[in-house]
Amino acid sequence: MSSKHLRGDMNYAWPTAEIAVMGSKGAVNIIFKNKSLEEKVQCEEDYKTAFANPFPAAQRGFIDDIVTPSDTRRIIINDLDVLRNKKQENPWRKHGNIPL
Repeated sequence: MSSKHLRGDMNYAWPTAEIAVMGSKGAVNIIFKNKSLEEKVQCEEDYKTAFANPFPAAQRGFIDDIVTPSDTRRIIINDLDVLRNKKQENPWRKHGNIPL
């Protein structure tokens, strides 16, 4: 639950991940609110194929790689080893601001 925009160092996704602000059913109900139920079902499948998977996010550089669940532990251990001595310097801010 991180992103490059929130200064995440490494961002991975499993092949079954959904990277979206909302689920496909909710998005289709908003985008295609005037269509019939049968059309909405087809639109939901099209939406899942086009957007509700990690491949478009990987193409745009929002995630570093799509990894299989069996490789996840090894990859995280390697990344933690690489980041062990990382020093992060944040600019001074008068007020904090959490991302909402």
